Amino acid sequence: MEEEKSIWQRLGIQDWFLTDENTGASNLPRNLTPDDVYKYIIEKFSESIPQLSFAGRVVFYHEFIICFNPEDFKGFMNNKQGIFGLIVHECVKEFYNILKEFRAQGKTVEPSGSKWVFRFVSSPEYARGDIGFIGKLLPGGTQKEENLRITFIPRQTGVAQTFDVNQDILKGFTFYSEGYYEVPYVDELEHDGKKVPSAKAFYAKFDTILPEKEFTGKKMEYFMKDEEITVSGKDESQEGSNIFRIPSDWVSTPHLQIRLDKGANKFYVASFGERTLLNEKEIPKSEISSPEWVELPMNSKMMLNGIVGVNIFKS
Repeated sequence: MEEEKSIWQRLGIQDWFLTDENTGASNLPRNLTPDDVYKYIIEKFSESIPQLSFAGRVVFYHEFIICFNPEDFKGFMNNKQGIFGLIVHECVKEFYNILKEFRAQGKTVEPSGSKWVFRFVSSPEYARGDIGFIGKLLPGGTQKEENLRITFIPRQTGVAQTFDVNQDILKGFTFYSEGYYEVPYVDELEHDGKKVPSAKAFYAKFDTILPEKEFTGKKMEYFMKDEEITVSGKDESQEGSNIFRIPSDWVSTPHLQIRLDKGANKFYVASFGERTLLNEKEIPKSEISSPEWVELPMNSKMMLNGIVGVNIFKS
């Protein structure tokens, strides 16, 4: 059986992440510090602006995925709890300082998104001391695949290399709820230093890929922040954090009700759509006024009306 290739082998840069047998302990990198991470993000943000900008308009990333080795990530979480939130706070403050300088030069500084998003993730294919950066113009995975750019700083050379890659590379990363941060974009380019962002709390994450042509190659994500939510179709008119609207003709309005029993630490689902499969088994259709609840295990896959798949993951 042929061995599955790693994400680095598929990119043709596997050798960067192999340790030289002749490399002694004295050549191994020192542990990453918060200052290393802060300076790295600012450096990549600054480098991206001339690469993305045009015609006097300043273009910049709004979502930042910073990847570490799992042990490095664990070290930050265990020994420096909350440090990522402080790093985000200082990064956003410096972003605004950089953008104000461009605006003072008469350039057009307009956002492509309404918020800053930071995701601190890990991959077992990163060695201790490796750090990677992915910048995205539009937070939430809505940009085209060819616009996804990743920068590596391998431990052997310490020299950054940049590649354009597709979204499949993200499947090799581990995402954490405590590593997810959102900060609203302020057009006045002034960051409120009193409001240090905290990790976005949510109970579960959902994702789906829509069959419609206009959504080809795009994945929708939804973070469950309420104890009870509604999964609904394109005709849904209600808005709110408890509404997961999937803009597809194949999703009923409403289609699912999902609730968390915090006491039992279990999720349950009731279906109002024409047909719903949970892990390939059909669950009964019930009336909105009298939902019939079925336990919804973590890492399950639901199929709505035989077309739209929805996955649920642990927070």
